[in-house]
Amino acid sequence: MAAGRPMSRFWEWGKNIVCVGRNYADHVREMQSAAPSEPVLFLKPSTAYAPEGSPVLVPAYTRNLHHELELAVVMGKRCRAVPEAAAMDYVAGYALCLDMTARDVQDECKKKGLPWTLAKSFTASCPVSAFVPKEKIPDPHNLKLWLKVNGELRQEGETSSMIFSIPYIISYVSKIMTLEEGDIILTGTPKGVGPVKENDEILAGIHGVLSMKFKVEKPEY
Repeated sequence: MAAGRPMSRFWEWGKNIVCVGRNYADHVREMQSAAPSEPVLFLKPSTAYAPEGSPVLVPAYTRNLHHELELAVVMGKRCRAVPEAAAMDYVAGYALCLDMTARDVQDECKKKGLPWTLAKSFTASCPVSAFVPKEKIPDPHNLKLWLKVNGELRQEGETSSMIFSIPYIISYVSKIMTLEEGDIILTGTPKGVGPVKENDEILAGIHGVLSMKFKVEKPEY
């Protein structure tokens, strides 16, 4: 770890946010999508990070902002074309993230065959929890994720239901782009995605590990 760059605050200096779409079969079904034969990838900029204490911002151009609850893998060192069997050696820890999505915009992008950047990559589109060291999560495929909006349970899923495992995803991504210390990979969302609006309160967690809370606000500009 470089001096002055604590892993516990990776969102302040990490460069890349790599996201995996359609990695839970129940979410694939609810979105009426086809099951992927390989991971579906997209990116968010580092300005998408919204650490706990800052708000979730609703872009002015959407009328249907959705929450997507995801386990994030935080990379601990640089890796390129790493084999699946060695992939976990490059992991520093984990975090809980929300992949906030302008669903109406995404639907239009899909119809036109356009990238999802407008729908997925806006400022504060990646609310993030505290960092969890790898040692505290012996098996990342044995976690229960949950999310509530205004006290109502919306999402609940188990990481054992992932279509592509974390080592597979790390290996796959690293063969396409070099991953660096502080980069994160969002590993997909379980079913139950849905809308939020201004003044809603989002509470989410990894059962027995951590929780986080965010308020939904409109930006001032």
